Amino acid sequence: MPTSSRSTNLYTVEQVRRIDQAAIREGGLPGTELMQRAATAAFAALRRIWPQARTLTVIAGSGNNGGDAFLLARLAREAQWQVQLVALGERSGGDAAAARDAWIREGGRITVADMQTRLPDADVLVDGLFGTGIARAPEGVAAHLIEAMNAFRGGRLALDVPSGLDADNGTAPGPVLRADATVSFVGWKRGLFTADGVDCCGQLELDLLGIPDPVCAGIGPDCELLEAGFANVLPPRIRNVNKGRFGHVLIIGGDIGMPGSVRLAGEAALRVGAGLVSIATRAQHIGAVVGDRPELMAMAADGPQSTEAMLARASVLAVGPGLGQGAWGHALWDKALRAGLPLVLDADGLNLLARQPLPLPATTVLTPHPGEAARLLGCDTAAIQADRFAAARALASRYACVVVLKGAGSLVAAADGRIALCPFGNPGMASAGMGDVLTGVVAGLLAQGLGAWDAACLGTLVHARAGDRAAGPRPRGMIASDLFEALRDVVNGSPS
Repeated sequence: MPTSSRSTNLYTVEQVRRIDQAAIREGGLPGTELMQRAATAAFAALRRIWPQARTLTVIAGSGNNGGDAFLLARLAREAQWQVQLVALGERSGGDAAAARDAWIREGGRITVADMQTRLPDADVLVDGLFGTGIARAPEGVAAHLIEAMNAFRGGRLALDVPSGLDADNGTAPGPVLRADATVSFVGWKRGLFTADGVDCCGQLELDLLGIPDPVCAGIGPDCELLEAGFANVLPPRIRNVNKGRFGHVLIIGGDIGMPGSVRLAGEAALRVGAGLVSIATRAQHIGAVVGDRPELMAMAADGPQSTEAMLARASVLAVGPGLGQGAWGHALWDKALRAGLPLVLDADGLNLLARQPLPLPATTVLTPHPGEAARLLGCDTAAIQADRFAAARALASRYACVVVLKGAGSLVAAADGRIALCPFGNPGMASAGMGDVLTGVVAGLLAQGLGAWDAACLGTLVHARAGDRAAGPRPRGMIASDLFEALRDVVNGSPS
């Protein structure tokens, strides 16, 4: 995996607080100076995003996020903007108290919010209500203010984190601001990029507030963002090669009525560069599989014994697309897992594993959606979505493999605790067959010699970016096979 940088590091709230403390203690940066830098960065972003704006409504909470808001309001007044400020309470705490006092000293007026407060009109609204300071559902006046901010007709800028969003997990247990833009300070918070976070933040910007790298050196990130440049882990091909050099993927699945799953996975493996792809499926599906994709080799699998020759030729297995959970699927699944070959397990392959845990090959990638993840961990889907990071790590640890937890902000987790997040993808990918395509992509990369971690990270990234290319401005109505041409472009590093 490429070397990380602070622009791709994702932190928990506690880790960011430790960086703040280190900057104050070791970097000689007072908390008030960090607050002023945050306000300056946010106001600069506001002017860049809304260059015609000249009127501002600022919402300030009682903590440090509110302090940032008070200082931003001062900057706007100094720039001759018309500024109206609404505060959550009568007092502010810590360094925010000094920012509030400075606003009052300079003639700034404050409206203290209540349940009847209506927000004044302006070109832009600034949310400085909570930031990272809340991990529960807002209540009372705070909830009322968030609802009022969402009804605001101008632009909406969130400071650090949209109010109401859990900065660690990306969940919104109650009212949450739907921002048009969010400026994050010190480091990215991991909740901005997954679950509800992807719909709440709008345009994202990061400002490190001038904190030197050595100050952060002892505080490692919790997670890494996958970048487009990650595709460089796949080496360029030399010219003197043959198809055997790039592996042989065997895809097992496609019970009666479900030939499309293995067909999609098979072409996906080919499109990312696998040398050969075979499909073990029901005899009646062979014509459907190879009819419009003759490069696939489809063979009848009447039972586990009929797959022995196929398994002997394969270098990587992809098991589960359209497999079903009946006797036929279970028998093929059991035979495949005991073969010991590098493995991608998806769909009913995962459901069978939840019912009957078996030791997995050393090189294994599981690709569950939240429902499948819940069955594998013996909980419900809500528990998975409440903390996707913990769920992905728990799966990787329990099954001693690499896991791709699919969803908004898909996560890749390893048994050693590493975790990466894919910030790409779009809602058009919430359609039938997309998971089958991902299975084929990861299997095709394993076949070309990547390890489980790199194949899962690169596969998730390539799949998501291909989805974005295929969708363009029209995600609604996209189907899984729309990704095929884009997969070839992305895996070869073609520019957008």
